[in-house]
Amino acid sequence: MFADFGFGVLIISFVLAVYAIFAAIYGYKVASQKWIESSRLAMQLTFPLISLSAFSLIYLLVTDQYHVSFVYEVTSRSMPMYLKVTSLWGGQSGSLVFWGWLMSAFATAVTLRKWDRDREFLPWVVVVSSLTLAFFLGLVLFFENPFMKFWQSFNGEVITAMFQPAGAVPFTAPDGRGLNPLLRHPGMVIHPPMLYLGFVSFVVPFAFAIAALVTGRTDDRWIRITRRWTIVAWLFLSIGLVLGGRWAYDVLGWGGYWGWDPVEIAAFMPWLTGTAFLHSVMIQEKRGMLKYWNMILIILTYSLVIFGTFLTRSGVLSSVHAFAQSAIGPSFFIFIGLTFVTSAALLIYRWADLKSEAQMTSLLSREALFLLNNLLFMSILVVCFWGVIFPLISELATGQKVTVGPPFYERATGPLFAALVLLMGIAPLSAWGHSTLKTLGNAMWKPLIAAVLAMLAVFFGAGIREPYALIGFFVAFTSGFITLYEFWRASRARSRAQNENIFLALWRLAGRNRRRYGGYLIHISIVFMALGIIGIEMFQTETQGTIAQGETMKLGGYTVTYKDLAVFDTADNRNVARAVLSVEKDGQFLTELYPRRDYFYESQQPMTIPGVRSTMADDLYVILVDWQPILSSGATFKIYHNPLVNWLWLGTLLMIFGSVVAAWPEKENDYVPARVRRDQKAVYHPGSAD
Repeated sequence: MFADFGFGVLIISFVLAVYAIFAAIYGYKVASQKWIESSRLAMQLTFPLISLSAFSLIYLLVTDQYHVSFVYEVTSRSMPMYLKVTSLWGGQSGSLVFWGWLMSAFATAVTLRKWDRDREFLPWVVVVSSLTLAFFLGLVLFFENPFMKFWQSFNGEVITAMFQPAGAVPFTAPDGRGLNPLLRHPGMVIHPPMLYLGFVSFVVPFAFAIAALVTGRTDDRWIRITRRWTIVAWLFLSIGLVLGGRWAYDVLGWGGYWGWDPVEIAAFMPWLTGTAFLHSVMIQEKRGMLKYWNMILIILTYSLVIFGTFLTRSGVLSSVHAFAQSAIGPSFFIFIGLTFVTSAALLIYRWADLKSEAQMTSLLSREALFLLNNLLFMSILVVCFWGVIFPLISELATGQKVTVGPPFYERATGPLFAALVLLMGIAPLSAWGHSTLKTLGNAMWKPLIAAVLAMLAVFFGAGIREPYALIGFFVAFTSGFITLYEFWRASRARSRAQNENIFLALWRLAGRNRRRYGGYLIHISIVFMALGIIGIEMFQTETQGTIAQGETMKLGGYTVTYKDLAVFDTADNRNVARAVLSVEKDGQFLTELYPRRDYFYESQQPMTIPGVRSTMADDLYVILVDWQPILSSGATFKIYHNPLVNWLWLGTLLMIFGSVVAAWPEKENDYVPARVRRDQKAVYHPGSAD
């Protein structure tokens, strides 16, 4: 019953989404507010309806309804309740329902806003949102239906169909296959929702951009409306990417967090264009420039969101992250092509209306440096895009798939990332309109001295001599100290002027311009993350060996002693091999580690759980590779020493906090008409509000 109900509700939701598209277009053409309002209400109805469908599927999952094929594929009786619920996005068809559910939630939320000043945008926001939603619902209904049931024919063959085929009877499996062990990690419970939230959130600014192009309202109003939507989308996508890295670090057992996997890159590419867009829109708001560029960036971001989803779900890529081969690939390809061509045609049609209101007059002005920032992001995007599609092109042309590995990406993008981190610190020091080397030098010399002193500590104190690592540290230190110096200088100036405690002054400054100081916090978080990346990429060491009970292995100043090994079955149908290792450094006992290998009987798949000893200085990361039943025969361990890696995770927490600060609503009216902005003098001095 619940399967039929969930499927029926999806059909109604699909019909409503299609109706909303045509009602909005018709209402706009005949200037009928009633039709436009009808389309808005239809859009809003999709969320409660798809919620009913999603809850029906969750009910089937948690109650072990193994007559439904999706439930059989992703759950088992031994799985805990929370894993059964999160199995909703553990398979292809369920994750598409989840994608549509989130899409309807965001589309509904944006249509609930007050439209008095922007009523001309409404029908086209509804059209874009409903079109995207209808596409994903169509994939579920026609290709990847999670409510398909098992039926058994009279000859004993088990088949799947939505409704009972002729000559078949209902069939229920005694138990399910269970969720892929790799997906049972807490990171994978949260990672897909964060990634999907980032994807669907970017649909909102894209919808407003298309509305601006269609209506010809090409001022910066659409940017101001969607500013916080864009920050929220960027935040969710960033969290999703980092959580994916943490999952890889904890579960895949290769001692790293990012392997330049094609599916990782597919999610990373819209982050690149979205980050460039966040920086570029500030130029349009402040100077009325780069209107063409902002439209191009948001169109690219939306297209890359759909393209990344296509790569993950079509089966064209071989990846631990990707879903199995599916028939939805051609539909995705057609949808991407149609939306991209339509968006590009609209952009060309309105090209003359997007003329900049000011000219770029200085190569060192803030807008010029922000543009350079964008070009660096686009350069990284080109490298990533080429690396992803080259194996596909090679296979089509030669019949052989060429693998593009991490060395290609690291060599091509490393200098670009270093330039980005350095520019991240320098750009906010420049003035809008005009800046000189002298003014930048006056603002930078004190932080540069601090960076040089820090480098001397790294060179002589830590004994680091690797040239590329030293360059990386210098870039990170310079950017970080410049940002901290801006905090200190602004708060000191206010403290003196208002006779306030310096911390209170900083608090009130941040409260007056949350967007700017939230952005500074994000910049510091990127510096932290850069330190972690430099540490693990440049200084990671590893060793592997087979040792008997009581024997030791050494790495990175640590001594690891093999003490014991236990092999046992658990109540949730796992066979666990768990080793006990003691860790010492400089002759002092530090801790015990318990690396293990879990084998899941239901799915007949293993999962490696490393033993990790973490500090802010480093991680000692131990994997149980193999073992013998007799302890004296030995066990094989692989050990990684990962310096500074925890600065990466610390930076993520600070990034979340900075994004919340930047997106927090301010008291002032955030709308400044273009004609008023043109009359204002673009004057900047360090420590002033943007």
